[in-house]
Amino acid sequence: MKRRRLSMRSIKELIRLKYEGKLSVRQISQILSVGKSSVGDYLSRFRASGLSYPIDDNITEEELEQRLFDEVGRPKGIQETIDFDYLDAELRRPNVTLQLLWEEYKQENESGYQYSWYCELYREHQKKKSVSMRQVHKYGEKGFCDFGTGLRIYDAQTKNWKDTHLFVFVWGASNYTYAEATFSEKTRDWIKGNVNAIHFSGCVPKAIVPDQPKSVVSQSCHYDPGINPTFIEFSEHYQTHIFPARPGKPKDKSKAELGVKIAKRWILAKLRNRVFYSLGELNEAIDELQDQLNAKPMKKYKKSRQELFDLWDKPYALSVPDHRYEVSEWKVVSVNIDHHIEFDDHYYSVPYILIRRRLEVRATSTLIEVFNKTKRVATHQRSFANNTYTTLVEHRPPSHQKFLEWTPERILEWATKYGSHVEDLIQTILASRRYPEQAYRTCLGIIRLEKRFSKERLNMACKRALEYKIYTYSGVKNVLLKGLDLSTPAWEETLSSPSLQHDNVRGSTYFLSSEKEITVDRFESSRKGVDSTLTNCSFPFYDFSQNLNLKK
Repeated sequence: MKRRRLSMRSIKELIRLKYEGKLSVRQISQILSVGKSSVGDYLSRFRASGLSYPIDDNITEEELEQRLFDEVGRPKGIQETIDFDYLDAELRRPNVTLQLLWEEYKQENESGYQYSWYCELYREHQKKKSVSMRQVHKYGEKGFCDFGTGLRIYDAQTKNWKDTHLFVFVWGASNYTYAEATFSEKTRDWIKGNVNAIHFSGCVPKAIVPDQPKSVVSQSCHYDPGINPTFIEFSEHYQTHIFPARPGKPKDKSKAELGVKIAKRWILAKLRNRVFYSLGELNEAIDELQDQLNAKPMKKYKKSRQELFDLWDKPYALSVPDHRYEVSEWKVVSVNIDHHIEFDDHYYSVPYILIRRRLEVRATSTLIEVFNKTKRVATHQRSFANNTYTTLVEHRPPSHQKFLEWTPERILEWATKYGSHVEDLIQTILASRRYPEQAYRTCLGIIRLEKRFSKERLNMACKRALEYKIYTYSGVKNVLLKGLDLSTPAWEETLSSPSLQHDNVRGSTYFLSSEKEITVDRFESSRKGVDSTLTNCSFPFYDFSQNLNLKK
């Protein structure tokens, strides 16, 4: 551990106590509360500096400090300088240390600096560099990823604009950059971006440094964040590690922060005046410009990102597996009494003995796998149909007594306690499914609404649901939440409302009264007058009286 240097005022007092006070090293150490070895070191530096006591008043503290510390330990006559850029580059290589570089330096310069002063000069060089450059990135060690705001896409069907997000992946040593546009920042988008970046680069970094959004970590923590199971599976496939940056510490992933800015300036800015109609069209344009970005020489290194990547990162990175990782999602679910689990609004069966257990689901674009403590218990082809069931016959219980406690008869018997309309609705729902077990979840949910609302309201809500053919739990719940069970339907209000009383309104009874009934005699008499009028007409007249069915 490096000891702290005394202030120049304390050093001058130390020298005064020695030469003017004639005190020993032990006494000076006790007075100044400084170690004896430190006192001896300062006195040795003073003697080696060539100065004498009393110190000339014209010598400033800056000059004294330079005489004491800049000259001691430096061989006389040595004027050569150290190539610090070479040291920075070599230290990025795996297993290269400053001790090894100093030994190589001494082999070429026998009269060169000793190891302690060599390290001191390098540390001083590091302090003079900007803060953003202090982080040393080993070759092929880390890749940094982050999201930024992207361009907008015009949807010709909806005639609306859609926002996009820009995923950026940057290699630590070479700044080699990959970018692509997505519609969101969900776990699937993070994984897909990293997979595409790895296969675009043709190699895998030993560690990937993302941020700590919920899409990446299951539990955010400053010291030990919980990694999302999907990310763990992804890292195991590519034999890499996930090291999320600390919350509120953007410097942990400064490469990604800067990479997003550069991608926006050199890629998105050039595309700002173009209109894109699909995500694929936008990503094709990004691919062309990111190749130009990686091929463009950087001012500091005088080489392009592609050249530095081939020279620094790629030779030391991990190889890409033969098979591309398929993006999957993980979710913890509970098994309902109908021995089905729910994933993405679809229901999949599991063995009935797992009722009420908590299981893990792994979902890909084509497959659903269900695990019970790392043991796979069910596999289904993924379905994207909402509110439907995928059931395997072997998952249904043959004669399991505990499961058979729940039967259609028992559910119907339970429903009768809450009213006839509840019973009718439950019976209709049970009859609408291929397997009655598939309707258990919906039926139990409807019946349990009585705990939140009253039995009378539930019965009236089921009546309204039957009238409007609403056979879902959410539909009945909405009727109760909106109070529609308490109101009278509009068509019933129309029938029950009193008729308008007015002299000009005859009403329905007018046509039913015997006094106002149109008889055949009156019709015949009026018809004769019409016939006499039409006899002189030049066009034929159709005798429609044959088709009339009149009451006498």
